[in-house]
Amino acid sequence: MSNDREDKIRENRLRRMAERQGLRLVKSRRRDPYALDFGGYQIIDPSRGAIVYSYGYNEFGAGLDEIENWLRQDRA
Repeated sequence: MSNDREDKIRENRLRRMAERQGLRLVKSRRRDPYALDFGGYQIIDPSRGAIVYSYGYNEFGAGLDEIENWLRQDRA
């Protein structure tokens, strides 16, 4: 299995995990691999229309590792 395929499977699993928590996982739409937010993710709360998690200095700064760690935290 290629790394791209594994990443897509993981991304879909994390997307479902976020949905079960009432959140939405969003990937940057940037196509320029030299852009700072290329390939990054954020989590938004669709009921508030607000970013609830990102990482680093831009709004799409989180990678799959950071997203998974954040979704697994007990925030209640």
